[in-house]
Amino acid sequence: MTLLTLALVTFLVSLLAAALGAAVGMAGGVFLVPVFTLLLGFDWDVAVATSLLSVVASSSAAAPPALDAGLVNLRLSLVLEIATVTGSLIGVLLLVWDLLPRALLFALFALILVASAIQVLRPRRDHASGRRPGDRWARPLRLDAVVTEPSGPRPYVVHRVLPGMGLMLGAGTLSTLLGIGSGVLKIPAMDATLGLPVKISSGTANLMIGVTTCGTAAAVLLHHSAGHLGVAGAVVIGSVLGSIGGARLLVHLPGQVLRVGLGILLAALSVPMLVVAVGGGR
Repeated sequence: MTLLTLALVTFLVSLLAAALGAAVGMAGGVFLVPVFTLLLGFDWDVAVATSLLSVVASSSAAAPPALDAGLVNLRLSLVLEIATVTGSLIGVLLLVWDLLPRALLFALFALILVASAIQVLRPRRDHASGRRPGDRWARPLRLDAVVTEPSGPRPYVVHRVLPGMGLMLGAGTLSTLLGIGSGVLKIPAMDATLGLPVKISSGTANLMIGVTTCGTAAAVLLHHSAGHLGVAGAVVIGSVLGSIGGARLLVHLPGQVLRVGLGILLAALSVPMLVVAVGGGR
């Protein structure tokens, strides 16, 4: 496959992955890494680095509208980024020093795909955060805020900050190891542990993905990876266009049909990843 053909293929794959990810509130890395490793034959490190570039591009395109709409808790994101960046650096060291067997990484990715399928198929619940007492760390850090809804502004209270940071540490590590945005891990943690409203957890998680964890990881991994850097531009352009325009096209599809279809696709992708893991990885 020539470089031009490879760039075209990665552009189209990134375009579709970003659009699918934007439609259900997660990054496209869960689609890209299986395609890059199983179909295009990328080495795991190169596939992860290229996928993280796509995640950064998609997140950067989606973050400004969320900021303008007031759907990001900036104070909370700065606190949680301490844990996600630390986890990201741990993941970089584990991957660059080749401390984990490839079979384990493929198996972990298969589990993430199954978890992603469950998240897509299961409706998310919005928590009435203001009905419970706040966290002792949230009050002095002024993490509690207000979310704007059609009915008007609604205050919410942040809960369990320290357990939330622990989950963010693990999410940052897995994000780097697997080349995903880890929204599938961060958003449920923000919903259930921190007790954030659905819109705030999605907007805040997306900003964190683009600004810190994946950006740091992609830069370091690309420095240590060999080959395929010529497709980086195609991946970035495809991801930006997919996240902006693709989701608008997909919005015309019935929501339930879209979620069921993507859930089945994610579960199906987990099968060949698990098969490779059982076979010892690549």
